[in-house]
Amino acid sequence: MKIVIYGLTITSSWGNGHATTYRSLIKALARRGHSVHFIEKDVEWYRSNRDLPHPEFCTLQLYEDWQAESAMLVRAAADADAIVVGSYFPDAIAATKALLDAGLGPLLFYDIDTPITLAKLRSHGATEYLDASYIPYYAVYLSFTGGPAIRELEQNFDSPRAVPFYCSVDPDLYRTVPSLSRYCCDLSYLGTYAADRQPKLIQFLCGAADLLPSHRFIVAGAQYPKEIEWGANIARITHVYPREHCAFYSSSRFTLNLTRDAMVEAGYSPSVRLFEAAACGAAIVSDAWSGLDEFLTPGVEVLLPSDEYELVEIIQKTPEHERRRVGERARDRIIAHHSSAERAFQFENIVADCYARRA
Repeated sequence: MKIVIYGLTITSSWGNGHATTYRSLIKALARRGHSVHFIEKDVEWYRSNRDLPHPEFCTLQLYEDWQAESAMLVRAAADADAIVVGSYFPDAIAATKALLDAGLGPLLFYDIDTPITLAKLRSHGATEYLDASYIPYYAVYLSFTGGPAIRELEQNFDSPRAVPFYCSVDPDLYRTVPSLSRYCCDLSYLGTYAADRQPKLIQFLCGAADLLPSHRFIVAGAQYPKEIEWGANIARITHVYPREHCAFYSSSRFTLNLTRDAMVEAGYSPSVRLFEAAACGAAIVSDAWSGLDEFLTPGVEVLLPSDEYELVEIIQKTPEHERRRVGERARDRIIAHHSSAERAFQFENIVADCYARRA
């Protein structure tokens, strides 16, 4: 197939989880013989922080102004077998209208931010990248979130077909590797700043750091306000490039997974960081949310402390062999069910079903 994707970014992983999600899926699709054309708006924020400016597994097309270049950008999809518009693509609504007006398709919407999208659709009927009135015209709504969100998209917003389409992980890139001293710590956290996640980070990681002053902790991620005061035993890293994610996770005794409020409320919303950490064999401690047990078994493949005191107990009292086993079991589970190859195969079946329904 020829697949055209209008997405937020594939060239820069700076401050977003979209890039690694797209890279994982598209690389797997290319391996299965498909050609992918990725269209990305050339914005300054990503232009200054590109860690993959020339992806080898797809054709990249950057543009600056949709209105001035729309004819060319729509023409790129004229012979496509499948067209995907992604959440937070800056000109997603204009692109959807232009593609529908041109009679191109099948057109799919890939929502890597479903809980946030649904919250805005309920209150305003639209987001900056999706108007509810267009949902019935997407042949398939590929949702980052499963569970009740799928029924809501079909029943309340008239999606002809909504399916869980979770993020995935590339086992070639995410695996257990030797540790690096600069990332060695008792507990790490990797994630961009989010106001609704920050109280949990303060409670769990900062709380544990206060209780364990002789232990080392790391918080890695962009956009944290400068006025935040971190404990003396908490190291701050502004950005960890994807090529070093394996070393980051492999160097931590435990790594912390935290979930945004909208995703906790929706449930069934695993983050790409959760899958990537698991693929590296990291021993994951996480906040709890509905549906988590569909991806990792609590107490066996992921540990769920209720507060900083239980987290401290995990750090101090978990035997080393059991800590390793938690990570190994998580890795086996995620690679078996959420690898990029599995997700590419799922995408093929979804597109094939689109054509079967047309026929």
